[in-house]
Amino acid sequence: MKNLNKIKNRASLNRTINLTGNEIEIYSKDLLRLKKNTSLNQIENRVICQDIDKAIKYLPDKFVDLMFVDPPYNINKKFNQVSFKSMSNDAYQMWLDNWLSKMIRILKDSASVYICSDWSSSRAIVNVGTKYLILHNRITWEREKGRGAKRNWKNCAEDIWFFTKSSKYTFNVEKVKLRRKVRAPYKDDFGIPKDWKKEGNNNYRDTAPSNLWTDISIPFWSMPENTDHPTQKPEKLLAKIILASSNSGEIVFDPFMGSGTAAVVAKKLGRRFVGIERDEYYCCLSEKRLDKVKFNSNIQGYSDGVFWERNTLIDQLKKNKK
Repeated sequence: MKNLNKIKNRASLNRTINLTGNEIEIYSKDLLRLKKNTSLNQIENRVICQDIDKAIKYLPDKFVDLMFVDPPYNINKKFNQVSFKSMSNDAYQMWLDNWLSKMIRILKDSASVYICSDWSSSRAIVNVGTKYLILHNRITWEREKGRGAKRNWKNCAEDIWFFTKSSKYTFNVEKVKLRRKVRAPYKDDFGIPKDWKKEGNNNYRDTAPSNLWTDISIPFWSMPENTDHPTQKPEKLLAKIILASSNSGEIVFDPFMGSGTAAVVAKKLGRRFVGIERDEYYCCLSEKRLDKVKFNSNIQGYSDGVFWERNTLIDQLKKNKK
């Protein structure tokens, strides 16, 4: 198994999560590889190191409350020792259909499903997803990273498609409000703030969640959640999805687990999880991140039961320390 740690020399302040050879040896012993039908008790809160096509047939029926799917987009991309090759749109759609059709069996009737995509793979996600699920919305989130292109618009947005299995599903709107700064505070005739509150020198309003997310920071070297996975999703992004579409103690399932963000956030928020990832190094990385939750369950950008605009929570924490 390739150890990414040996490739890069880290700066002293770099907080990227690493694995030593000894940690790989220890964590690899905890990984599951399914060879027969399993019960929920056998797989809950476990990392399954296996190709999804092999593992899916051994999973129990109707155990998933929330499924978060971040599949390879239809581009050439290397994931440690595994490479994904771009294909025709029709072929990519067939690839999506092959695994999504098999996952319907494991979803509860009240389950929600979120599937990530870039602009070029969105059509395929919608075409396949609507064959089996009810489409409710498209979330677009700002992925502000990279240097841009010389002959095209800079690609700094991704989509997340929100499906459910039926018309009966969970959506906790009060759990996912965004706290915004109020630039022009309005008071009623009695001088009472209208729909906002004053904290220190700033004014804030808790606003209903929309399908346009501009408050997400991509993990980078100084953030404690950062890993070397090339398409790692931010913990704050997963926290919004998990809080909105599941309840405490329910099962969050991630069939393309990567470095384990969905499982980590599920654990931080009091949910159970099941994750599948084919690359053993990333599975071990997930295990280490899950271990770290015991000592730190904070989620950057989420505090006091609300999500904060980018950088405003930092200002608030500094104020509280004074």
